[in-house]
Amino acid sequence: MTEARMQESPTYAPGTFCWVELGTTDGEAAKKFYTGLFDWTFTDAPIGPDMVYTMLLRDGKDVGALYKMDSKMTSQGIPAHWLSYVSVKNVDESTKKARELGGTVLKEPLDVFDVGRMSVIQDPTGAVFALWQANKHSGAAVTNVPNSFCWNELATPDTKKAGNFYTGLFGWGKNEQQMGPDMTYTSFINGERPAGGMYTPTPEMGNIPPHWLVYFAVDDTDAKAKKATALGGKTHVPPTDIPGVGRFAVITDPQGAAFGIIKLSNPPA
Repeated sequence: MTEARMQESPTYAPGTFCWVELGTTDGEAAKKFYTGLFDWTFTDAPIGPDMVYTMLLRDGKDVGALYKMDSKMTSQGIPAHWLSYVSVKNVDESTKKARELGGTVLKEPLDVFDVGRMSVIQDPTGAVFALWQANKHSGAAVTNVPNSFCWNELATPDTKKAGNFYTGLFGWGKNEQQMGPDMTYTSFINGERPAGGMYTPTPEMGNIPPHWLVYFAVDDTDAKAKKATALGGKTHVPPTDIPGVGRFAVITDPQGAAFGIIKLSNPPA
């Protein structure tokens, strides 16, 4: 987050995913890939002597951001990744609660200029996410429409442990359903609205580390997957239909950061 561009953005209820941010090994290459794929524009803002924070824009409205990771992060073996932020009332209190529930605090609460306050948490199963307490910037100015993020999904080897953690931290409800003989899919509910999803990867999926995957809505999943490949990305899950939900694919960008795309059957309001 940065103070580079202030604009009106929605008010996100606590427990709502509100922002996505790419940490990458090559900022210029990442900008080229994502602006080419999603028709985004961008603005750069220096946030230190050697770091630039790039706001990603859809029709002039913030949809996310990216930055080049510093040597400290890369030396720790942190790969290129999308980080999803969840809105909270009080970052310090929520960070303390996350620790009490078995989470690991990777970045203690800190102020980001005058736009908000954040921390970074690893859940008890290993997946990483961020907490965001808004000040001047509440998050993405547009979501749930093509070329903006629309869903966040947790892959974890222990859905019981993760479910207890997130319901305890955010007060989310859970709705479980069978998605075939080997897949139970959990939808987290924040109040009356879906908050995110959770599943355990099957053996056929390979050795997938615990992570939150961000999904971007698209008009045409097949065309976007093809375009991502042409721009240097790789398709890891080819375009696939989910009955009653939509058609999705999972892609990694040229630096290795994973994300999903989906054409929703019934886009949320």
